Amino acid sequence: MSLILFIVAYGIIGHFILDNGLGGSKDENVSDSKNEILFLLLGIDAQDSENEKGARTDTMMLVKVDLSNESVNVLSIPRDTKVNIDGRSGISKINAAHAYGGPELAVKTVKELLGLNLDYYVKVDYTIVEEAVDKIGGVEVDVPQDMYYEDPTADPPLVIDLKEGKQVLDGQKSLQFLRFRKGYKDADLGRIRAQQQFIKAFIEQALRPKNLVKLPTMVPSYYRNVDTNIPMSSLTKMALKARKINTDNITLNTLPGDGKWINRVSYFIYNKTEMDAMVRELFSEYIY
Repeated sequence: MSLILFIVAYGIIGHFILDNGLGGSKDENVSDSKNEILFLLLGIDAQDSENEKGARTDTMMLVKVDLSNESVNVLSIPRDTKVNIDGRSGISKINAAHAYGGPELAVKTVKELLGLNLDYYVKVDYTIVEEAVDKIGGVEVDVPQDMYYEDPTADPPLVIDLKEGKQVLDGQKSLQFLRFRKGYKDADLGRIRAQQQFIKAFIEQALRPKNLVKLPTMVPSYYRNVDTNIPMSSLTKMALKARKINTDNITLNTLPGDGKWINRVSYFIYNKTEMDAMVRELFSEYIY
């Protein structure tokens, strides 16, 4: 979900911002020869950025964008992944890192888990997803099962009611689809597959010519709902080329492992051997 907004919002909206002088100088280190970037995508289940302090991440993806071949490698990290978080005693779920120390601690936790040189993050909340989907006229997905769930205490309150089958989801129903997590037989792994299906469907729809011209109108929402520490020089380069990326150039992966109950708490236990092999394949140049 957050990946959608980085590729499309930064690639298209970011290009608009730069063209109109809204994001800083175009000349700022644009000659930088590095043609790729690694960053952590953090999806926050909150109404806007002001309500995100202390929130757990709802989605976490490690992303490498390679501008030289216009490709993207993504590693989805299940929210229940069992890890040690710096400054906390005992074991934790990786989605708690943001709640304890913001995006900086989330980055550090993933960096130590995977053994990678990782500095950058992009944090997005769900509000901008709803707006983006409505702007492009909805997204067609194949809902894998009936989805029903209510949580009046959620922020915002959550009511999910979707029927199984292929259908076009508007922004509000897309939020339901992305936020549903209680009913998958294989827990968070099923949810990740659904999110990855949605990512590809959204990008295909958003990159249609009739929709490219609509996305710059989302600039105000972009500023309200996106937070990143990526330098403007890197954003400049990415904005100029990101529109060329298509679903054929996007590789979606999931951290290998299995679910396990520990003291009546559900965790995702990663397979270190398979994880290390995947990291070498996808992110070898960033291994420390």
